[in-house]
Amino acid sequence: MELILVYDIATPDRQGEQRLRRVAKICESYGLRVQRSVFECKITEAAYEQFMHQLRTVIDHTTDRVTIYTIPGGVGSKRQDLGKEAGFYTDRPWIL
Repeated sequence: MELILVYDIATPDRQGEQRLRRVAKICESYGLRVQRSVFECKITEAAYEQFMHQLRTVIDHTTDRVTIYTIPGGVGSKRQDLGKEAGFYTDRPWIL
Protein backbone atom coordinates (compact mmCIF):
# COMPACT_ATOMS: atom_id res chain seq x y z
CA MET A 1 0.00 0.00 0.00
CA GLU A 2 1.38 3.39 -0.96
CA LEU A 3 0.08 6.59 0.52
CA ILE A 4 0.72 10.25 1.16
CA LEU A 5 0.16 11.51 4.68
CA VAL A 6 -0.13 15.19 5.59
CA TYR A 7 -0.66 16.65 9.03
CA ASP A 8 -1.46 19.92 10.73
CA ILE A 9 -0.78 19.83 14.45
CA ALA A 10 -1.89 22.84 16.54
CA THR A 11 1.12 24.24 18.42
CA PRO A 12 -0.14 27.14 20.55
CA ASP A 13 1.56 25.72 23.62
CA ARG A 14 4.24 23.30 24.77
CA GLN A 15 1.87 20.32 24.63
CA GLY A 16 1.14 21.04 20.97
CA GLU A 17 4.85 21.24 20.20
CA GLN A 18 5.39 17.89 21.91
CA ARG A 19 2.55 16.33 19.90
CA LEU A 20 4.07 17.74 16.70
CA ARG A 21 7.45 16.14 17.47
CA ARG A 22 5.82 12.82 18.36
CA VAL A 23 3.72 12.76 15.17
CA ALA A 24 6.78 13.59 13.06
CA LYS A 25 8.79 10.83 14.73
CA ILE A 26 6.03 8.28 14.14
CA CYS A 27 5.75 9.30 10.47
CA GLU A 28 9.52 9.14 9.99
CA SER A 29 9.46 5.51 11.10
CA TYR A 30 6.96 4.61 8.37
CA GLY A 31 7.88 6.78 5.41
CA LEU A 32 9.96 9.41 3.69
CA ARG A 33 9.52 13.09 4.54
CA VAL A 34 9.02 15.07 1.33
CA GLN A 35 7.94 18.36 2.95
CA ARG A 36 7.82 19.52 6.58
CA SER A 37 4.49 17.81 7.27
CA VAL A 38 4.14 15.57 4.21
CA PHE A 39 5.27 11.95 4.02
CA GLU A 40 5.29 9.29 1.31
CA CYS A 41 4.83 5.81 2.75
CA LYS A 42 4.97 2.32 1.30
CA ILE A 43 3.68 -0.09 3.94
CA THR A 44 1.75 -3.29 4.45
CA GLU A 45 -1.86 -3.41 5.63
CA ALA A 46 -0.72 -4.58 9.08
CA ALA A 47 1.83 -1.78 9.35
CA TYR A 48 -0.85 0.70 8.24
CA GLU A 49 -3.12 -0.36 11.10
CA GLN A 50 -0.28 0.01 13.60
CA PHE A 51 0.66 3.40 12.11
CA MET A 52 -2.92 4.69 12.42
CA HIS A 53 -3.21 3.41 15.98
CA GLN A 54 -0.02 5.23 17.00
CA LEU A 55 -1.21 8.48 15.42
CA ARG A 56 -4.69 8.23 16.97
CA THR A 57 -3.18 7.92 20.43
CA VAL A 58 -0.95 10.98 19.99
CA ILE A 59 -3.03 13.64 18.25
CA ASP A 60 -5.57 15.93 19.90
CA HIS A 61 -8.73 15.03 18.01
CA THR A 62 -10.25 18.47 18.65
CA THR A 63 -7.42 20.62 17.23
CA ASP A 64 -5.10 18.44 15.09
CA ARG A 65 -5.65 16.96 11.66
CA VAL A 66 -4.02 14.06 9.79
CA THR A 67 -5.07 13.32 6.20
CA ILE A 68 -4.08 10.17 4.32
CA TYR A 69 -4.30 9.79 0.55
CA THR A 70 -3.99 6.21 -0.73
CA ILE A 71 -2.34 6.19 -4.17
CA PRO A 72 -3.50 3.41 -6.49
CA GLY A 73 -0.64 2.29 -8.70
CA GLY A 74 1.93 3.74 -6.31
CA VAL A 75 3.29 7.15 -5.41
CA GLY A 76 6.17 6.93 -7.88
CA SER A 77 3.84 6.53 -10.83
CA LYS A 78 1.82 9.62 -9.90
CA ARG A 79 4.52 12.00 -8.61
CA GLN A 80 6.04 14.90 -10.47
CA ASP A 81 8.64 17.13 -8.79
CA LEU A 82 9.54 20.68 -9.69
CA GLY A 83 12.35 22.66 -8.10
CA LYS A 84 14.67 21.32 -5.44
CA GLU A 85 15.41 17.65 -5.84
CA ALA A 86 13.85 15.56 -3.09
CA GLY A 87 16.29 12.68 -3.43
CA PHE A 88 15.21 9.19 -4.28
CA TYR A 89 12.55 7.01 -2.74
CA THR A 90 13.24 3.53 -1.42
CA ASP A 91 10.83 0.86 -0.23
CA ARG A 92 11.45 1.72 3.39
CA PRO A 93 12.93 4.52 5.51
CA TRP A 94 16.68 4.70 5.95
CA ILE A 95 18.13 4.44 9.43
CA LEU A 96 21.41 6.31 9.79
